[in-house]
Amino acid sequence: MQNAGIRRTGPVGVAVIGAGVISKEYLTNLTSFPDVTVHIVADMFEEVAAARAAEFGIPASGGVQDALDHPDVEIVVNLTIPAAHVEVATAAVGAGKHVWSEKPFSLDRESGLGLLKTADAAGVRLGCAPDTFLGAGLQTALRLVVRGDIGVPLTALTLMQSPGPESWHPNPAFLFQEGAGPLFDMGPYYLTALVQTFGAITKVAGIGSKSREQRTIGSGPKAGEVFDVTVPSHVSAIAQFADGGSSQSIFSFDSPLKRAGFIEVTGTEGTLAFPDPNTFTGDLLLTRPGADEPQVVAAVGATSTRGSGVLEMARALREGRPHRAQGEMAYHVLDAMVSISESIATGEFVPLLSAATAAEPLPEDWDPYVSTLA
Repeated sequence: MQNAGIRRTGPVGVAVIGAGVISKEYLTNLTSFPDVTVHIVADMFEEVAAARAAEFGIPASGGVQDALDHPDVEIVVNLTIPAAHVEVATAAVGAGKHVWSEKPFSLDRESGLGLLKTADAAGVRLGCAPDTFLGAGLQTALRLVVRGDIGVPLTALTLMQSPGPESWHPNPAFLFQEGAGPLFDMGPYYLTALVQTFGAITKVAGIGSKSREQRTIGSGPKAGEVFDVTVPSHVSAIAQFADGGSSQSIFSFDSPLKRAGFIEVTGTEGTLAFPDPNTFTGDLLLTRPGADEPQVVAAVGATSTRGSGVLEMARALREGRPHRAQGEMAYHVLDAMVSISESIATGEFVPLLSAATAAEPLPEDWDPYVSTLA
């Protein structure tokens, strides 16, 4: 087992476990960041890992254990399927590695809490997507909120509406079943942005519905196949935050009117429309009392895409400070989504027992492409 307490210098060594579609975007970025070095790509299908490693010039590939045994790997980037996230992360923690996981952090509270406790006991870090809130768009929004440009944040409205992914996704059934649906698939982006704005959620309530019990795949080799919808395809949720703020959210795969990326935060001195929380940049709209038109505010700062959280975590590791996209925050968002689902079933408010703290905004000059760990 690697001693996680040893302080190293220079670029942080990384292993990517899971060589599926999303790994391509991660590797495009991670291989362009001078402060991290990708040493190995691993997958349960080793030939897939070898092909992805060759595509990006990564010197080694193999199975999961090969990545965990690699002596130069400090952070494991866990891009496996959601059902394997906790298992792979726990194995990496046991090998003394820090872990960055794609969302979701876990599929239930019990395994998520177990992972947090195991990592704490081992003295290693956990980070988790979404890292979109580290992009220039949402970071600019959060800086404005912290600076007081809309006064004290009071309320928020978020909308994510679409007709659903079955028309274009070649294998969409899992997106309408346990562990997914619009709440668990898209909710992390919006709820993470809200927690970064207001802080911890204290209680939630939700109402869910399904427009139909079955859907039909519209493209790809499975076109025409019918599958069951086993979770709500439309969720309305309200949340109360520890600071007294509140939010209303819609997560829907039932609307022909597409309204993705809609977040408005209203404070005592104005309303700020955030950019799409599933992206890393975008303009903001600031509306003050008495204004005829909103003010367009451009995003400030360099940005990349998925993998930015791994880099920020790596720099924090070297600098001996907390990283921003922490496992505790991802678990808190998971707790909120599970609690919304429980509220849908019971018809009652559900209190959250977990908590999270909003991260300090990145400095405006934060640049993923500049070497800081030489």
